Amino acid sequence: MYVNVAVLTETQPHERRVALVPSVVPKLLKLGARLHMQSGAGAAIHLDDDAFKDVAFTTDRAALVKDADVVLCVQPPALEVVDAMKESSILVCFVYAHNEPALVKRLLERKITCFAMERVPRISRAQAMDALSSQSALAGYYAVALGMSHLARVVPKITSAAGSIGPAHVLVMGLGVAGLEAVATAHRLGAVVEGYDVRPETQEQVLSLGATFVDTGVDGTGDGGYARELTADEKTKVADVLTKHIQSADLVITTAAIPGKASPKLVSRAQVRGMKAGAVIVDLSAEGGGNCEDTQPGVTAQVGRVCIVAPLNVPSLLGEDASELYAKNQFNLLALFVKDNVVTIDWSDEILAKTVMTHAGENKGAATDAAAKAAKSAAAKPDSKPATPTTPQHAPA
Repeated sequence: MYVNVAVLTETQPHERRVALVPSVVPKLLKLGARLHMQSGAGAAIHLDDDAFKDVAFTTDRAALVKDADVVLCVQPPALEVVDAMKESSILVCFVYAHNEPALVKRLLERKITCFAMERVPRISRAQAMDALSSQSALAGYYAVALGMSHLARVVPKITSAAGSIGPAHVLVMGLGVAGLEAVATAHRLGAVVEGYDVRPETQEQVLSLGATFVDTGVDGTGDGGYARELTADEKTKVADVLTKHIQSADLVITTAAIPGKASPKLVSRAQVRGMKAGAVIVDLSAEGGGNCEDTQPGVTAQVGRVCIVAPLNVPSLLGEDASELYAKNQFNLLALFVKDNVVTIDWSDEILAKTVMTHAGENKGAATDAAAKAAKSAAAKPDSKPATPTTPQHAPA
């Protein structure tokens, strides 16, 4: 007995990552996997097929997935790939269901079990599977590098016989994983760093990294630890405090994102017009429309005296390390249900129950999200009676 695992070549534009790297192959073999991979899957990060030992290669995508028990990839696969998969097989990748209604529909029709990597719960036991965090950390690091490459000045303080120059002033807006990594990287490079987030609890983390925290007096903590949308009055109060910090910075890095929604606007056109000549904004939330009103997703643009860099799919720009971390994230998830050479899914495991998106023709992700929202709504009403326990169909089975 063995578990047939297939790894796809990514086909979406500008995607350089791959879902399997050579260092993870022995670990999957120990779980009882037999590995098959599409030829050239690692070419974008200079991994030739012969770098993968004990892996069978083919150029035929349909043949690759036809007999696979588990299919691994980074981005959502094409619909024809799902059509070629056998019923009740397992797909593991990033999905973002709100962007992929046709894919979700096809997964339900084909009764494919799909574990969406963006749904891995942020609990201690799941940290080794948290691909959002691993990829965001790389994006935060690279945002500083991008900013440096567009600045016409140095980041650290440098002293020479001709005098001293620097350091640069860096403001990081949005202190999730990417933001905190950007703070840490800029500080290591010698910048004077400030961090801002609508969630006051991030202040301690910023201070621990050697930066200062910009306190606006507004608490915008939302569901699941993410930031919520601010009211109009709150936005005005925040803008009044932030303007002087934005306009005194040499480099502004914005990272704020709300899953399933457009990126909140943190930097207005008026604030950009008042920034230093030669200042740079790196907008890591460009895929959601950007945190800056002047952001053009996927474009590096000169807006007046300011350069706004709005890259897409930033982790892919560091494809080698991003693939290494992502492949390990997926392995750790697979280790929960590939055991003793067979697939055995324990739906009482919180990680699997919350990461699954579709199973046996049911949209488990939507049901789980609806139940969580209802529970939160009930908890917010102190006089309400406890909600009736959900019936079994709301949990994967």
